[in-house]
Amino acid sequence: MLSIEQVYAAVLEPALIAEINEVAINKSFSEGDLIIDSRQYIRSMPLLLEGAVKIVREDDIQGELLLYYLEKGQTCTMSIACCLSNRKSEIRAIAERQTTLAMIPNEFVSRWMGKYASWRNFIMGSYASRMDEMLQALDSLAFSNMEERILSYLTTKMRLNAERILTLTHQNIASDLNTSRVVVSRILKKLENENKIVLLRNEIRVLI
Repeated sequence: MLSIEQVYAAVLEPALIAEINEVAINKSFSEGDLIIDSRQYIRSMPLLLEGAVKIVREDDIQGELLLYYLEKGQTCTMSIACCLSNRKSEIRAIAERQTTLAMIPNEFVSRWMGKYASWRNFIMGSYASRMDEMLQALDSLAFSNMEERILSYLTTKMRLNAERILTLTHQNIASDLNTSRVVVSRILKKLENENKIVLLRNEIRVLI
C-alpha cells in the first residue's frame, strides 16, 4: 500500500502530511464495494491512496448517472462539501477496483483550511477539477449521442483498470449512463461489427 508521503508529497507540505498520518484512518475496499451512500452523513473526507472510485448521482425516479471517477492522489469534493456543512451526501461512491483510502475526520478538514496553504490549494484545485469533469459529463449528456458516450465510457474504464478486457454487463453500462439495456446492447453490437470491441460473456474487449 502506498503512503500519504508517496502519493501527496508533491502537493502537501511535510508538516501537514505528518498531521494527516496522526489522524487518518486507512480503509480498503474491494471492487464494487459501496464507500459512501446517498442520504448518509459523511464523517470523514477520503484521500485516495490507490485504486479508483466511481461517483454517481442517484435519483429515486430516474435512476443513477455517472458523474466522474477519482484516481490516486485525488479526493471527492462532493464529500468535502458535506463535511464542511454537516449535511447528507447526495452522491454514491463505489470502488471501481481494489482501493485504499485515508479517511480524514471532519474537524481537521476545516481546521487545516486556515492553517496550511497547501491544503487550501489542494481543496480548491480539487473543486476546479471535479467541476470540469461534471461539466464534461453534462456536455456529454446534452450534446453527445449514445454511441459516443458508450465509447468514452469504455475507454475511460480501460484506462482506469489498465486492462483491455472489462468485466461488466450491458446493464452495468445502462445504469451508469442512465439509459436502457436494449439501447446499450444495440450500440455494443454495432461497435463489435465495426471491430471496435469484442463482446464476451459478461466481458468486453476494447480494441480501439
